[in-house]
Amino acid sequence: MRKGLVIHRGEKELARGAAALFHDAGRAAIRERGLFTAVLSGGRTPRALYELLGAEYRDKADWGRVHLFWGDERCVPPDSDESNFKAANDGLISRIAIPSENIHRIKGELPPKEAALAYEDEIRSFFRLGPGKLPPFDLVLLGLGADGHTLSVFPGTNALGEKERLVTENYVSLLGSWRVTLTIGALRESRKAMFLASGWDKAAALRDVLRGKAPVAGPARMVEAREVVWLVDREAAALLGEQSD
Repeated sequence: MRKGLVIHRGEKELARGAAALFHDAGRAAIRERGLFTAVLSGGRTPRALYELLGAEYRDKADWGRVHLFWGDERCVPPDSDESNFKAANDGLISRIAIPSENIHRIKGELPPKEAALAYEDEIRSFFRLGPGKLPPFDLVLLGLGADGHTLSVFPGTNALGEKERLVTENYVSLLGSWRVTLTIGALRESRKAMFLASGWDKAAALRDVLRGKAPVAGPARMVEAREVVWLVDREAAALLGEQSD
């Protein structure tokens, strides 16, 4: 597993770097395999990325060959302001020429377990996965919580120990709500995982994950893919002692 770290001066530069990487990964995947499968993330940091992709890359990418998935979703309808799908739809999907059948969203309006099982079925069907096989996503966007969580796999929750399923329902007592999330293990065959982290509130978590000080059960530290790259801003990297680009 290859790892990399790129430190940007601020959130705008981080978003531009992420957009360029997203576009380059897409072009390479389409050239090599005829399509590009990307897993989108929720949270604050990716919103600027989606807006850039929906504006500056609107006519540069072959969106008809792009398939979009989600790493996690809140258990809310797709038109809710809390929906990860809505955030991506407002900033990106509504602005590009992408077929509706290429949008593989988690149905957060369903009961949590039903939504999780349905999404796992959709992923297995799309990739034609046999028993025990994992999806080879081309690019997975991931965030980092101040507590070290990623996806909706929070410390101390049941999803952290899930070994068999690709997608699981997860009750987060700290938030008092259900989430539907890919499991950490579901990412292992992904070609590239790209973490995005910005802001002072992520500095301690980023240091702990990258410097090996996180607890063994720290979710973000457990992520494995063929390649893992971290794109962070200067504030998030403040405790790393490294220079920005």
